Amino acid sequence: MDAHFHTSALEVANHEGFHKNIDDDGREKRTGTLVTASAHIITAVIGSGVLSLAWAIAQLGWVAGPAALMAFSFITYFTSTLLADAYRSPDPISGKRNYTYMDVVRANLGGTKVNLCGIAQYVNLVGVTIGYTITASISMVAVNKSNCFHSEGHAASCKSSNYPYMIIFGAIQIILSQIPNFHNLSWLSILAAVMSFAYSSIGLGLSLAKVIGGGGGDVRTSLTGVEVGVDVSGEEKVWRSFQAIGDIAFAYAFSTVLVEIQDTLKSYPPENKVMKKASLVGVSTTTVFYVLCGCLGYAAFGNDAPGNFLTGFGFYEPFWLIDFANVCIAIHLIGAYQVFCQPLLAFIEMKCRQQWPDSKFITAEHILNVPFYGEYYVNMFRLVWRTAYVIMTAVIAMIFPFFNSFLGLIGAGSFYPLTVYFPIEIYIARAKIQRFSFTWVWLKILSWVCLIISLVAAIGSVQGLLMDVKKYKPFKMD
Repeated sequence: MDAHFHTSALEVANHEGFHKNIDDDGREKRTGTLVTASAHIITAVIGSGVLSLAWAIAQLGWVAGPAALMAFSFITYFTSTLLADAYRSPDPISGKRNYTYMDVVRANLGGTKVNLCGIAQYVNLVGVTIGYTITASISMVAVNKSNCFHSEGHAASCKSSNYPYMIIFGAIQIILSQIPNFHNLSWLSILAAVMSFAYSSIGLGLSLAKVIGGGGGDVRTSLTGVEVGVDVSGEEKVWRSFQAIGDIAFAYAFSTVLVEIQDTLKSYPPENKVMKKASLVGVSTTTVFYVLCGCLGYAAFGNDAPGNFLTGFGFYEPFWLIDFANVCIAIHLIGAYQVFCQPLLAFIEMKCRQQWPDSKFITAEHILNVPFYGEYYVNMFRLVWRTAYVIMTAVIAMIFPFFNSFLGLIGAGSFYPLTVYFPIEIYIARAKIQRFSFTWVWLKILSWVCLIISLVAAIGSVQGLLMDVKKYKPFKMD
C-alpha cells in the first residue's frame, strides 16, 4: 500500500512538473507578456520609414497628411483586434490554438483563401527582409558620409558603396537566424524597440531645433503640400501623392506577423486580451511618433523635405548625433529582420518535417556545448536553410539596390489582404454577421475603400519603379 502510494505521488509530482514547462498544446511553455508583445509590434511597425514621413506629408500637405496617418492607425488597430480574437477557435479563450496567420484563415475561412493568404504573407516577408538589408546598409553608408562631410566640408563628393555593409548585415543575420525559436527573441525586440525610439527622437529633436531656430530660412509649407508649377508638375503631384499614401499605409502593416507574435504569449491572462492591449500600446505609440516626425519634419524642411532626413542629409551637424541615429537604425533593422523572417523560416521547416519525417538531416538535433551559454541544439537542415535564406536576401539586395520601390508594390499587394480583407472576413464568419445588415455593410465599405487605396498605392509604386529602372546602373558606387 505504502509503495503504491509512493509511486502514485511520484507520478503526480512528475505530471505537475511536466505541466509547469509545457503548454496546453504540448509545446514549450510560452513566456511572452504585454511588454514583450508590445516590443515585437513596435519593432515590426516602426521601420526606418518613420523618417520618410516628412516627405510623405510634404506631398499631401497639412490637412491630408496627418488625416491619412490617423485613418491608417485606426484601421490597423481595429483590424488587429479582430485578428487577435481568432488566435484560438472556435472559442477565443479556450479554443484550439492557430499558430500562424494561415492557420487562422484555414480555421475560419478555408478553401483557396488559405493559399492566397500564404502567398500574400510570405512574399511580403521576403520583400521586407530584402528591403531591410538595403535600408540598414544605407544607414551605415550615411555614417561614413556624415564623417566625411564633417572633415571635408558639405560640398565634398564623399562616395561610398553599400555592398560591404550589406555583407556585414547578412553575416550578423546568419548568426541571429540560428536562434531556433521565435519565443527566444524578446530581448532582441526590446533592444530594437529602444533603438527605434532613439533615432525617432533624434529626428524629432533635430527638426524641432531647426523650427525653433528658424534655420530653414525660406521654408515653404502649405495646406495641400508641394505646389504644382512651383515644386512639381501636375503629373508628378499625382504620382507622388499616390506614393505618399502608400508609404503611410504600409508603415503600419504588422498584421503579417501578428498571429506569430500572439503565439509567444503566456496562457493567462487570455492571449486575445493581452494582444489587444499590446496592439493599442504598439499602434498608439507609433502613431504619436509618426505624427510628430512627419509634421515636425515637414515644418523644418517644408516642400523640399528629403526622402529620409537622417540618411538624405537634411541635417549635417552635429555629425556625431547623425552617426548615432544611423547606428540605431541599423541595430533596429537587425532586430526587425528577425521578427519578419522567423515566421517564414519556421513555416518552411515545419513543412519539410511533415514531408520527410524520417530524414535525419531535417529532424535530428545535435547537442553542442557552447562556452558561457550551455547546451545548444544544432539541426543541420536549419543551419543550411537559414544561412541560404539570408544569403539569398543579401544577394538580391545587392543586385537590385533600388528594391525599396518593389517594397511599395509588395506592400500594396499585402496591405489590403492581410491588414484589412482577411481580418474583416474572419470576423464576419466567426460572429455570423447577417448579409446586408448594418455591420456587414459598413465592414464591406471599409474593405472596398482600402482596396482602392492599395490599388492607387500600387500604381504609384510601379511608376516609381519604372523611374528607378531608367536611372539604374548596377554595382555603381553611390
